[in-house]
Amino acid sequence: MFNWKELSDELEELKKSGLYNNIKTIETPQGEWLNISGKKVLNLCSNNYLGFANDERLKKAAIEAIEKWGVGPGAVRTIAGTFSIHEEAEKALAKFKGAESAMLVQSGFNANQAVIPPLVSKEDIIFSDELNHASIIDGCRLSGAKIIRWNHLDLNDLEDKLKSNDARRKLIVTDGVFSMDGDIAPLKGIVELGKRYNALVMVDDAHGEGVLGPSGRGIVAHFKLEGQVDIDIGTMSKAFGVIGGYVAGNKVLIDYLKQKARPFLFSSAPTPPDVGAILAAVKILDQSDELVKRLWDNANYFKEQMKSMGFDIGHSQTPITPVMLYDAQISSNFSKMLFEEGVFAQSIGYPTVPKGKARIRVMISAVHKRDSLDFALEKFGKIGKKLGVIK
Repeated sequence: MFNWKELSDELEELKKSGLYNNIKTIETPQGEWLNISGKKVLNLCSNNYLGFANDERLKKAAIEAIEKWGVGPGAVRTIAGTFSIHEEAEKALAKFKGAESAMLVQSGFNANQAVIPPLVSKEDIIFSDELNHASIIDGCRLSGAKIIRWNHLDLNDLEDKLKSNDARRKLIVTDGVFSMDGDIAPLKGIVELGKRYNALVMVDDAHGEGVLGPSGRGIVAHFKLEGQVDIDIGTMSKAFGVIGGYVAGNKVLIDYLKQKARPFLFSSAPTPPDVGAILAAVKILDQSDELVKRLWDNANYFKEQMKSMGFDIGHSQTPITPVMLYDAQISSNFSKMLFEEGVFAQSIGYPTVPKGKARIRVMISAVHKRDSLDFALEKFGKIGKKLGVIK
């Protein structure tokens, strides 16, 4: 008989160490402020960078898509056929990302599983940044290829490992923006090494789209590398405010994946309302970079004020702001005290980040007003002094 007590004991250990995830129940749409268990709190947790999750234009587009296409695709696209709205969205995303072609899948997590296993196998080598997202790590494991981790953002270490390891196929894979630290991959250097050592280059732009580059086109556009990155993948669940993932690249890549990618072949496509909202988001960003500029104005203001108070916010180059507390219990207590003061900002600990690297991860959005950010800063300062984090 299975011993459920072992799992129960492990859960108790997580609670004692400050690593247990208490999932809050939200009673209002994602936005600047939320209601959680009847309490109004400032939202500093969401990846909703541009406020699209409750944008009236996206809601209208989703409703119109439901009225035209219904709520679901019926089955996988290879069996039931594909709605023309899916093809329209794929063309719009390819154009937005500066690629020849694109393919929609169910999530950003699934996008990594859709790409990596079909392209590399046990005869091949993957060179993976040591801080890559869990979805990349899982995609690499599923492939059966040899995985060589290179030191975070270290191009010299990557080159040394490319030099000393050869295989039928080589794949370099990196996050574009690292979600826990907010730093940016040196993509230009990675592309140069890919060309030099005949390796495919893949970037997961989950936290770059809507944030980096002209009108939020992402890290490839940020570094002016359109057409030079072999595989550009991402998610609709962050800056785009919806759900779903995509793969962008040349036409051969996308045609091949539509024959081989298991998430595409064995799971239904994103729903029509999601796809309608995706199309609306792309259209808005094509027309204006106002929201992207507002996001960066808010992020720069918040980060400058936090640093001036003496907080350690790591080496973030993006709106992601890690407030480094290192100790998991202190970080957990800090988060609880913030919530009591009306600020929703979660503690992040192991295994999401390495042991001894616990933090409050603050996510700034274009929808935050200056007085709301000042409210948060005052609460961070008050609690930081109370816990001895700052003087």
